[in-house]
Amino acid sequence: MSERETSMPPSASEPAMPVPIGVLVASDRASAGLYVDRGGPAIEEWLGRALVTPFRSVYRLVPDDRAAIAAALADLADRERCTLILTTGGTGPAPRDVTPEATRDVIARELAGFGEAMRQASLREVPTAILSRQLAGTRGRSLIINLPGKPASIATCLAAVFPAVPYCLDLIGGDRLETDPAFCAACRPGA
Repeated sequence: MSERETSMPPSASEPAMPVPIGVLVASDRASAGLYVDRGGPAIEEWLGRALVTPFRSVYRLVPDDRAAIAAALADLADRERCTLILTTGGTGPAPRDVTPEATRDVIARELAGFGEAMRQASLREVPTAILSRQLAGTRGRSLIINLPGKPASIATCLAAVFPAVPYCLDLIGGDRLETDPAFCAACRPGA
């Protein structure tokens, strides 16, 4: 378990403290040290380009185990107070792919539109995207989004759904996130 911080200069309208964002990697091989995770760094790189709000990544690496994933998600939401939690890995149809099940174990409300949008965007690039089982949901003031494991697919999926993320966080009482409109324009109805 480690914590990474991405420092960006705060503006007058942004909080001085970086917003905690959870990055959870579910991988048997990476957690055993047999594979170098590329999904977590891809998420952090994408967020670094998309957000103007200062944030710090709270990173977790766990095996493809339903109980371990659920426990890490609950910890990121409840103890670490991550307003946004992005998972990578474990969303396919293989027997060890249990991230969606673990996510359902800890969320209060599922937001089906996120999974639908991510699959539609991915299908434009690869026909096997139909096998993906990504989903999203809320736990308290946290939004949890499951992403695939490949860096290119992570970027595709985040681009598809992230314009709605800041407004979703506003609605559930999460931390306010501002995006760089040149990279990812957030949609806040009525704003």
